[in-house]
Amino acid sequence: MTKKFCIIMLLAVMVVPCSAWAADYGTSAEAKAMLEKAVVELQKDKVKALEMFNKGEGGFKDRDLYPYCGGPDGNFTAHPTLVGKSLKDLKDKSGRPIGEEIYAKAKVGMISEMSYMWPRPKETEPVPKVAFFTRVGNQVCAVGYYK
Repeated sequence: MTKKFCIIMLLAVMVVPCSAWAADYGTSAEAKAMLEKAVVELQKDKVKALEMFNKGEGGFKDRDLYPYCGGPDGNFTAHPTLVGKSLKDLKDKSGRPIGEEIYAKAKVGMISEMSYMWPRPKETEPVPKVAFFTRVGNQVCAVGYYK
């Protein structure tokens, strides 16, 4: 085999698994688009939208992407596993009060973003994650993705 062919084959072996792995996780653009779609649904019918988010229906569960929301009391109204628990009290693994920050910065009609450290599903080691978030009526909602 030629040296050039060997290098090409080595690169192909390295790139294909990385590409497949990347497809397992949502992107920044997909997370933001999901949040924008969630806002539209909340504005149409809040009760139905929160139900869809919790069930992952209507495209509101895509790999590791899902919308989560908190009500005026600070508790999750939508989340795969934390409904009824406090979003406001949520802290990242370093103790940073990310829930409080999201509530303090969320504005109607404006999507903001915040970076923090959080473990991927079924893992324990925190990695960089970004949440897009906004306020819709009395709900603060977000969709996060891993970098």
